[in-house]
Amino acid sequence: MRYAEAGIHGEGSSVREPALSNSVLGVIVFIMAEMMFFLGLISAFMISKANAVEWPPIDQPRLPIGATAFNTAILLASGVTMYLTGRAFQREGFGDKSKMLFLLTLGLGTFFVLFQGFEWVRILSQGLTLQSSTYGSFFYLIIGAHAVHAIGSIVAQLRLFLKFRKGTLRLQSFRAGQTFWYFVVGVWPILYILVYL
Repeated sequence: MRYAEAGIHGEGSSVREPALSNSVLGVIVFIMAEMMFFLGLISAFMISKANAVEWPPIDQPRLPIGATAFNTAILLASGVTMYLTGRAFQREGFGDKSKMLFLLTLGLGTFFVLFQGFEWVRILSQGLTLQSSTYGSFFYLIIGAHAVHAIGSIVAQLRLFLKFRKGTLRLQSFRAGQTFWYFVVGVWPILYILVYL
């Protein structure tokens, strides 16, 4: 196995650590399984869409393309701040810059989920429900699955942040959380293009 030199929280002495920690490897395996799950949902969605006479159905409300494009930019920005958090944490450890970037990432991710929730309430009130059509069922199933992943990742990030504040967060644990957040961020534009556009 290849090893890389890595500083302890970016300071002073260094120890030899695996280039890919067990925690990150575990998350990657989990992500691969989740990718298969999303691919199954997307395949079923695409087949239903291709066989539909009209998509979306004329009597169903339209999805908020513009508002969700803005929210997509927010989520992508959280991916950038997560990357910057990792760099700062590796360089300076538990410093103010790492803390600020970590909080910003959490804030952007939380905003994304809350904004999506607000949009769901609005389109539910307009009549798009799980039972209203195949269109509605697939929308809530696919976008809801992503929301569950985003919420789960935010909860994990909050747990990591609490360890960060105590000064007990290990870089490998942070990298595992960072990897999963990249998955949440990376899969969203694909879902947005396929489902919303």
